Amino acid sequence: MSDLRVGVIGVGHLGKEHARIYGQMPGVKLVGVADTDEGRGRSVARKWSTEFVKDYTALLGRVDAVSVAVPTTYHFDVAKRFLDQGVATLVEKPMTRTVAEAEGLVEAARKSGAVLQVGHIERFNPAIVAIQKYKLRPRFIEAHRLAPFSFRSGDIGVVLDLMIHDLDIILHMVGEEVEKVDAAGVGILAHREDVANARLVFRNGAVANVTASRVSARSMRKIRVFSDDCYISLDYGERQALIYRKSPELASGQVRLQELDITRILDLKKFLFGDLLTIEKVAIEAHEPLAKELESFVDCVRHRKPPVVGGEQATAAIRVAWRILEQIEASLKRANVPVAAGLTAESGSKAP
Repeated sequence: MSDLRVGVIGVGHLGKEHARIYGQMPGVKLVGVADTDEGRGRSVARKWSTEFVKDYTALLGRVDAVSVAVPTTYHFDVAKRFLDQGVATLVEKPMTRTVAEAEGLVEAARKSGAVLQVGHIERFNPAIVAIQKYKLRPRFIEAHRLAPFSFRSGDIGVVLDLMIHDLDIILHMVGEEVEKVDAAGVGILAHREDVANARLVFRNGAVANVTASRVSARSMRKIRVFSDDCYISLDYGERQALIYRKSPELASGQVRLQELDITRILDLKKFLFGDLLTIEKVAIEAHEPLAKELESFVDCVRHRKPPVVGGEQATAAIRVAWRILEQIEASLKRANVPVAAGLTAESGSKAP
């Protein structure tokens, strides 16, 4: 089988890692990298013995697949050029800035038959991969994603920058339509929201509470998933997960809380997390999420398989993100807080 010819458009903070992984991947030839910063682009090209082009269109007709890792504002224009030519395309998250653009890329991929994958990297986080086997039916989900300001992604706010990760994971876990959204947010350093909280109510009654901040003094990427028979506490950053279950005695009704005499229990914490609830550390196989994501993309291109996160799923996350942004804008107006220009995107780009 001949090598798959790939290119990387944008080799900044994340794009250079795409180039690194492709440059070392068996069965893949990194044909070239493109970047508007010539010095940066040439440096990455030299490191992985490939060609640098300043104009990404120079790669058209020379590649079978590309990764698009440019600023979000340019995702639609760049990705569509390749999709229209039938080139398999992996677009970093968020796929686009607006719902209309997302739908446009999905349609372009449908027309040309090209694979369209979106870089929701947390789907490949070892901890998320490990809990798939539990077949959870979430009733309540709580997610926190906090980070210091990165001085990147200035063209979007924290909802599309960070919260979008958790929206994708939550939509995938619940598998139902979102019926109601309540949200609040505020811009602190940027002219877009830097802190946001959203409460999502799903058609089946499940509820998710999602918080994101990019002005935090410390980083946190955690999610807790409560279902009827257990709950899971997962740390994306540490790549760890704990699963809490009712003990057999509690589940069978042998232990009745209302009949307990707690004055006779010497160690309440030990009794709670031993006799009433069991705690299991989930076995997690270590791997690099981005490498797994790109390997999955290459496999989908070679074997014409649907990607783990396709355009439709990414569009669903963007659609919910826009409902959150609209609620943030509405909440600011209700509080008589001036809405900064650009807090949400320009008129006409909101979700229907």
